[in-house]
Amino acid sequence: MLSRVLEEFPDLSKKDVNRYDDPLQKKLEGKGENLFGPETKKFMHFLNSQPFLEFLQALTGIKEPLLGDPYFVGGGMHEIKKGGLLKIHADFNKHPKTHLDRRINVLVYLNKDWKEEYGGHFELWDTEMTACVSKILPEFNTLAMFSTTDFSYHGHPNPLNCPDDRSRKSLALYYYSNGRPSSEVNHNLEDHSTLFKARQGDNLDASAFKVSSKQKLKEAIKDLTPPIIWKAIGKK
Repeated sequence: MLSRVLEEFPDLSKKDVNRYDDPLQKKLEGKGENLFGPETKKFMHFLNSQPFLEFLQALTGIKEPLLGDPYFVGGGMHEIKKGGLLKIHADFNKHPKTHLDRRINVLVYLNKDWKEEYGGHFELWDTEMTACVSKILPEFNTLAMFSTTDFSYHGHPNPLNCPDDRSRKSLALYYYSNGRPSSEVNHNLEDHSTLFKARQGDNLDASAFKVSSKQKLKEAIKDLTPPIIWKAIGKK
């Protein structure tokens, strides 16, 4: 089934998708179901169905009823090209439409004949950001599943080193509940977007955070500056 799903997977760089290109993330992300082929739709709908939800409930021991996300907000098709990355982070914690609590991530990898030297490993880090505690090569027919809390730091932080004609393809599904244990919550951040974290002692991360902060400041200034003044500044 995944071979048929892979055959339907488009080049996201040529489609209407969400594009991220900054020092902390360089990736492509589909918008909902609009690029799903028939086999992909069947597969993704099954992963949001009663049998799979009950499987997740039994596997994780989560007491609150789990719900899939039919909108695939932030999920669905993901693709990363050569040089792309996603720095270590904790995910947004509330669904923007339903305001339910995000509890589980499921990632399905679609990369046949993927070699170790290509990189793109999925990494899970400890809560102090001192060490990677789990590392998974994104090989075809591999599923990674983990709890989504304010402290579940993960990503693929090093630039992808695959050939120019290859890319790292995956499907992402997120599962929600109404309420969650207080131990999973940073009570200073009741409702938050993605929280990026620097790996301790990593110069590449320090540089990325520095550049990203400058870009965000520049974007904020641009948003507050009348266009005619901004154009004049740009000519200097």
